[in-house]
Amino acid sequence: MSRILTMFSTLCAKIFEAATAKYHETNDVDAAMPLFYPDHNTIEYHLFKKNWIDAVQWHLEDIIRNPKIDPVEALAIKRRIDHSNQERTDLVELIDSYFWEQYHDIPRLADATINTESPAWAIDRLSILILKIYHMQQETERQEATPEHRMACEKKLYVLLEQKQDLSTAIDQLLHDIEQGKKWMKVYKQMKMYNDPALNPVLYQGK
Repeated sequence: MSRILTMFSTLCAKIFEAATAKYHETNDVDAAMPLFYPDHNTIEYHLFKKNWIDAVQWHLEDIIRNPKIDPVEALAIKRRIDHSNQERTDLVELIDSYFWEQYHDIPRLADATINTESPAWAIDRLSILILKIYHMQQETERQEATPEHRMACEKKLYVLLEQKQDLSTAIDQLLHDIEQGKKWMKVYKQMKMYNDPALNPVLYQGK
């Protein structure tokens, strides 16, 4: 029996879509994340939190692009985005650790190869894609927009939905190949330097 649920991408998409919908009930970057999954040690909890972080950051990126924004507020949001990026990276590495625990003892085939990205980073892209689909769908329904705008967005939405299908298939295939020993994975730390006072020269030189 498979160690990972067949069609793991289906579970991811279901949770990402639920988190995206829940965020947009308030559409507030300061709203507290609801506890859909009270047990913080489950993969479902981590997936929900992943998309919630992405949804908040998506809207922070929108806010900071307001040409009339106060520079002090913009700086505060930029630092909040930096913190969010670090939190997002840490969470992706945690999800990869989940897969590592599942697969690290599987015998590797002689011709096994390593993938260009880990399962969790592919899942990270799926989370962002779910947000793109949600917002593009909103644009196709925006009544004050021109018919031309809505039609253009419908075409973009079609492409995004096709991309979702392709990415989901690729994620499931990657997990299957790892499980079969055809591919193998490592959990690399991203080692972001700009947030680390010991590695960012502007910070450790006190400039």
